Amino acid sequence: MKAVGIKAHLPIEHPESFLDLELPIPVATGRDLLIRVEAISVNPVDFKQRKARPGVELPEPKILGWDGAGVVEAVGDQVSLFKVGDPVYWSGSIVHPGSNAQFQLVDERIVALKPESLGFADAAALPLTALTAWEALHDRLRLSEEHQGQSILIIGGAGGVGSIAIQMAKNAGLQVIATASRPETRAWVKEMGADVVIDHSKPLDEELARVGIPEVDFIFNTVNTVQYWDVSVKIIRPQGGIVCINGTGEKLALGALFGKSVSFHWELMFTRSTHQTPDMIEQHHILTSVAREIDAGTLRSTVQENLGTIHAEHLKQAHAKLETGRTIGKIVLEGW
Repeated sequence: MKAVGIKAHLPIEHPESFLDLELPIPVATGRDLLIRVEAISVNPVDFKQRKARPGVELPEPKILGWDGAGVVEAVGDQVSLFKVGDPVYWSGSIVHPGSNAQFQLVDERIVALKPESLGFADAAALPLTALTAWEALHDRLRLSEEHQGQSILIIGGAGGVGSIAIQMAKNAGLQVIATASRPETRAWVKEMGADVVIDHSKPLDEELARVGIPEVDFIFNTVNTVQYWDVSVKIIRPQGGIVCINGTGEKLALGALFGKSVSFHWELMFTRSTHQTPDMIEQHHILTSVAREIDAGTLRSTVQENLGTIHAEHLKQAHAKLETGRTIGKIVLEGW
């Protein structure tokens, strides 16, 4: 099978940062599906994994990619949720080979039937960001009907996670304040459904005061935990909640939240698949619900750019764009 992989952790400018490869087709066993990959999208985790250990050579090629859409080609002997020929979408496990290959093995518990109303490229843009946003809002912050009308600040509203989180928060009945610093990103987050847009290149407390919202009930930081920590402590309402998706080696002053009885949460959508948690199948259920909402028109895909077929040069372009930190929505690739 064709695949695009890395043999060393190299900067994207290096001529061998990605390599076109020929690899054996894996065999499905147990609860794994063998999926023929039709489309993929890229996420920050892709380039973080590519750059993880600069200059280190790998004993065998590593296949990145944690978003995909395609067709079930074969099933393991314990599979019960899918059959050969099913069109599906998924975000795979970070500890297994990824979607930058013509065929991928994925545990059925983190796969769902793709939205019927979307093609493979638009569907491939959804899984990782939709799972991250849903888990952050509902598993971590535990939003429910009782929170309708309360406010949430989404820091980094125009990114992949922010774009879908805005939509989900609106659907949950929250007032959504999203951050964006450029005319094109401000327009995008408004299109996603943000009620208020403020500029994250300026002090967030001053920006919130400018629009008459001195405090917020919830904060979803999709960008940089440390950079926005102090201001988050300042603007979060007593008994509110903060969720972040960017882990840090630096210490956080969690004690600063004590006086307000504020809850703090990490969200990593790979936790369930990495640790094979008993509730791992929840990701199948979440993606099934997302597909239902897409088909009902209450959620939309966040594709902004399709770079064409899947090969090394196009993946280099995708990573280079993503590493600028200025992309909007999602970048996808489709076909071989």
